[in-house]
Amino acid sequence: MGDLISSIGKSDRMTNEAALLDDGEANYEEDLLRNPYIVKLWIRYLEYEIDKDIKKRATIYERALSFLPGSYKLWHAYLAELRQETRGKSPKDHIFEQVNRTYERCLVHLHKMPRIWLEYCEFLSAQKLITRTREGYDRALRSLAVTQHDRIWRSYVKFAKQPHVPVLTAIRVHRRFIRWEPSHIEEYVDYLVGAKEWNEAALNITKIVNDGEFTSPSGKSKHQYWIQLCEIISKHSDKIKSLQVEPIIRSGLKRFSDQVGKLWTTLADYYIRLDNVDKSRDIFEEGMNTVITVRDFTQIWDAYATYEDKLIDMQMNGEMTVSDEDMDIQISRYDHLIERQALLVNSVLLRQNPHQVSEWLKRAELYASNPNMVVQTYHQAIETIDPQKAKGRPHQIWTSFAKYYEDGGDLESARKILRKATDAKFRYVEDLATVYCHAVEMELRHGEIERARSILERATKIPDNILGKTAGKEESVQSKVYRNSKIWALYADFEESVGDVMSTKAVYEKMIETVGHLLSTFARLREMQKAATPQYIINFATFLEENRMWEEGFKVYEKGISLFRYPHNLDLWLCYLTKFVERYAGTANPTRHRKLSEISGRKMERARELFEQAVTEIPQTDVKVFYILYANLEEQFGMARRAMAIYDRATKAVEDKDKFAMFSLYINRATEFFGVIKTREIYEKAIEVLPDKVVKKMCMRYAELERKMGEIDRARAVYTHCSQFCDPRTDNAFWNKWREFEVEHGNVDTFKEMLRIKRSVQAQYSSSINYMQGGVSNAGAVQGFIAGGAVPGTTVQETKREEQEIDDSGRAVRPNIEEIDLEEHDALQFEQMTVPDRVIANNVSEGVPVPGGKGMGALERMKKRKLEDEAATETATEAKE
Repeated sequence: MGDLISSIGKSDRMTNEAALLDDGEANYEEDLLRNPYIVKLWIRYLEYEIDKDIKKRATIYERALSFLPGSYKLWHAYLAELRQETRGKSPKDHIFEQVNRTYERCLVHLHKMPRIWLEYCEFLSAQKLITRTREGYDRALRSLAVTQHDRIWRSYVKFAKQPHVPVLTAIRVHRRFIRWEPSHIEEYVDYLVGAKEWNEAALNITKIVNDGEFTSPSGKSKHQYWIQLCEIISKHSDKIKSLQVEPIIRSGLKRFSDQVGKLWTTLADYYIRLDNVDKSRDIFEEGMNTVITVRDFTQIWDAYATYEDKLIDMQMNGEMTVSDEDMDIQISRYDHLIERQALLVNSVLLRQNPHQVSEWLKRAELYASNPNMVVQTYHQAIETIDPQKAKGRPHQIWTSFAKYYEDGGDLESARKILRKATDAKFRYVEDLATVYCHAVEMELRHGEIERARSILERATKIPDNILGKTAGKEESVQSKVYRNSKIWALYADFEESVGDVMSTKAVYEKMIETVGHLLSTFARLREMQKAATPQYIINFATFLEENRMWEEGFKVYEKGISLFRYPHNLDLWLCYLTKFVERYAGTANPTRHRKLSEISGRKMERARELFEQAVTEIPQTDVKVFYILYANLEEQFGMARRAMAIYDRATKAVEDKDKFAMFSLYINRATEFFGVIKTREIYEKAIEVLPDKVVKKMCMRYAELERKMGEIDRARAVYTHCSQFCDPRTDNAFWNKWREFEVEHGNVDTFKEMLRIKRSVQAQYSSSINYMQGGVSNAGAVQGFIAGGAVPGTTVQETKREEQEIDDSGRAVRPNIEEIDLEEHDALQFEQMTVPDRVIANNVSEGVPVPGGKGMGALERMKKRKLEDEAATETATEAKE
């Protein structure tokens, strides 16, 4: 083939070869001889010779290219057929070199065609001619325009990544490519990691991390690259020659706060791999003493403990040659690390929030075996904690510090600490008050009564600079502690325990005086209750009562009532009125006996005035209990008429939700004092004023009362009035009760009237509901009811069945669910039997009417017996009550 190609183009042979051509070839040859510069003629000639061997077709290609050396179509087709001939042959075959030379001849004319360059370079790469391939790509880059370099570089980089290409060559290719297109540095890093070129990979990852404008095409974050960089430089520290590892990781500690623990362990691991044990320990210690989260600390501590444990195992297994002394030091170091864990965690939490009171107290406990460190911890806590930012109660630092000295027997130092604590700038008055209380309790534990009293006097003294001024935000806690209720409670308990009556009384009076001062200075109840609460007034009054100073105790109640407003004075009123009645009724002092008339004459008017004042000042939400106490007072020591008047006032003064209970109590008391006749007007008044939802219950009670009294018509009138509040579809209890009443006491007319009212009420409720729901008008149904027809909700069968429940004699009968329908047994004949004379005689003797005679019938006797039983039951119940 080489001889054929070299001989092609010689014009002296064309004439000899033409003699061997067929007719078609001869025609093409003649056309080409006339015009050899037309590409289409050569292409049609090649298509005609498609079945000929490569030598024949190569001759035609060479002849065509001799006339048209710049034709892309001819060169591309020629080179494609030549490459096709190389398939399946060894790269060492001479045909590959012939094709290579052909490509070179082509590029002389078509060096601006990127497609030819790519095919040539890929063909060289397939032959594994690394140097010639690299040179080919370089020549292509030099020959082509910059706008076409992208196609060349993609193929060039692909070639560089092939396994047979030396790594150094690939690195140099990638470096040139990254300079041209920096955005592909991520691909370069992936190649370097795969090729285990750790130093070059670390360098390029560092460039990525430091590039503020870099955006990963694969979506990886800079944080991920930081982690990858740290892993590379820590695990392959012996291969990293171009970077300073420690500064890189420390810069990461500042930039990535969420990975601090991992970065510290990475840095320590770097020195471990360099076999620098001391440096790695220093890194672990530094990390544990600088992190601010428990998670990061745990990562470092676990890695540190694992490393120390592994060193011990290696030394014990003989993998490391050390002396016994070094072994003991290593074990001691490991034990010391385990012992320090709790203290190190505490340090982390304090770095996280240095104002955490509980952690400072825990730290002092951890140093319990080292007194110097305990004292140093308390001093450091006092200097560090800002009371305005403290989390917890900062006074606990002062009190715990003082208690530590007290337990150690140094009472003077404890006093100095607490005295200094009273000048601290606490955020809340409660903290300062607790310090004062702790100081008093400490003095009491050591029997220093006067010192304790002096502390309480100093705490409760009204500052001179606060008199006549209003409260403001600029006030310090020291100027507000005198109105703290905890201080006053301790002062009062202190005097009650170790003082006398007069000193205790003086404390309570000072407390009340302070409350009055607050009322005049701040005019706010909230400020008053910081100094004292109603409970302290009650305690003071109770203390005076225990010491038989009754009237002074009552004056304390009155003072407290004047100082505190509703609702805070409710308990004061209850205690005052209860104690007053107990005192002058003789129950408070059983040894004193008084006549009822003497009590009523001397103190009754005063008690009435107090109750009148109470029920006047207290709103209706809480006045109920005071009216009941007032009425009980009149019942026991006054007049029943007055008690009834108070109950009547109470029914008007209490809330609607309490009116039913108050009317019930009113009725019960009226029944007890004046009998059931007196209760009628109370019932009628209750029915008028009670809400609809409870008036039904009151009406039923009223009707039952009238029934028991034999006033059947009055009871029926009450049922009729109550029916307007009872929906037959829901209030079955009322209608069943009325039905039973009519069955027992009514007749045909009254029963029918009850049914008529029931239908009327049901029609009224149905009409209201339909109107509210926007339904069809119910006027036609109401007119039908007026005309005597049925109403919606009551079928004709139901109406007839109810009307049939009245016997021929005009008396309503109870329905019998076991009744036999005699209409279905017309064939049955019942024999008429006469009543024996003996039975008639007995009934006549008992005054019982019989058919055709005089006296009472069986039904009348049953009713009479039932009424007698009910009357006996009521009598027994009332007697029992």
